[in-house]
Amino acid sequence: MAGTGDAHLRSRDVVLSARDLTVEYSTPGGVVHAVSGVSFDVRRGETLALVGESGCGKSTTGRAVLRLERITGGQVSFHDTDLTALRSGPLRALRRRMQMIFQDPVASLNPRRTVRELVVEGLAIASESAATRAHVADRVLAEVGLDPARHGAMRPRQLSGGQAQRVAIARALAIRPDLVVCDEPVSALDVSVQAQILNLIKDLKAEHDLTLVFISHDLAVVRSVSDRVMVMYLGRICETGSVDEVFGSPAHPYTRALLDSVPRPRRSFSGPALSGEVPSPLDPPSGCRFRTRCPAVIAQCSTEVPTIRRIGPDHHVACHVAEGAVAAGAIGLSVSGAEGP
Repeated sequence: MAGTGDAHLRSRDVVLSARDLTVEYSTPGGVVHAVSGVSFDVRRGETLALVGESGCGKSTTGRAVLRLERITGGQVSFHDTDLTALRSGPLRALRRRMQMIFQDPVASLNPRRTVRELVVEGLAIASESAATRAHVADRVLAEVGLDPARHGAMRPRQLSGGQAQRVAIARALAIRPDLVVCDEPVSALDVSVQAQILNLIKDLKAEHDLTLVFISHDLAVVRSVSDRVMVMYLGRICETGSVDEVFGSPAHPYTRALLDSVPRPRRSFSGPALSGEVPSPLDPPSGCRFRTRCPAVIAQCSTEVPTIRRIGPDHHVACHVAEGAVAAGAIGLSVSGAEGP
């Protein structure tokens, strides 16, 4: 966090801000604690990655900040506008500046529409003219590497996975948004296609001055596209910071475990790897939610929720023992001397 002296600068540069964001679902089995008190800022022009195992709450967080999920508590602001207080009409108007690229590109595309119709669907809803829609369709399809004449007449079932994802990206960019949330945008693609799509996203971000929230479980992907990283576990933040700080000096035991799970040459372990299953969000552990799997757990971890504290210029961690355990090697996981993912 920046200091109070540059509060004005911070407010001007922050595109998306979440404070104590909470998302819970009532089910016959109890309350699902999907996201619990998450706070973060995304600055203009940067890419913030949300990282963690399946079920950690990263996708729910991404959908909640766009009001695609019902927010139980907390506040989400977009350019100083409180999204949680907006009714459907004003929210719909503001959504032209916020878009999402979904994980399964084919499933997110209407099979009855042509590619040309799909990419300008938002403009049609906004009652833009047919001439404007045709011009924009040609432009955005060309920008994502598709032929407007050939691919524009196709339907989603005729596209490859990579082509479908390019259409999804084109649709997100057609209305010139400020913010794009990318939910696992390459996880459904072959490795050979992933690199093409990631390079495309990076090029389009620079060209259009986009601000991105990039959701992924793949640390190698995250490192290649992100400026800052937010590690989540069972609905809470474990660690945040710049890519260099989090990957180079991971402070939370869970972050270190994630990094050690990535195949790398010349890696040595100083102890056992992370074991056990992720607890149910219906009944998360008291105190630190990672304590049931943490090799550095102490008594305080079961009774007190760790607060997020600053340990570097842009590096924060929520752990009672992070600095001491890492320094002493007590966590039992090592990333020192190994190449990053």
